[in-house]
Amino acid sequence: MSDKMLLQNMMFYGYHGVYEYEREQGQRFYVDVELSLDFGKAATSDDLSDTLNYVLVYQQIKDIVETQRFRLLEALAETIAGTLLSGKVYQVTVRVRKPAVPLPGQLDFIQIEVTRSKE
Repeated sequence: MSDKMLLQNMMFYGYHGVYEYEREQGQRFYVDVELSLDFGKAATSDDLSDTLNYVLVYQQIKDIVETQRFRLLEALAETIAGTLLSGKVYQVTVRVRKPAVPLPGQLDFIQIEVTRSKE
């Protein structure tokens, strides 16, 4: 099965980071998710209840990024993956990008990627 739903480059304002000032001031975070599920029933029924409502997926991610606080992007990505890996979804890949990185050099962003599957 290779059916996938992708939500790309979602932008949220969150308070995540190792340093206290990152958790106080906050910054933008960008999130991509790739969800694997079976679209067979939805493709024939043309009924939203037979698929995954991406509006609800977006809201779940928004709630996690904007209301919870993590020191590590790995923990943020894992929490998003665990939340989305339910119901119809049998595999999820989450990418979290942080553009403002406290290091002595220039780069576009740091990105963490996790992939989780149902057992």
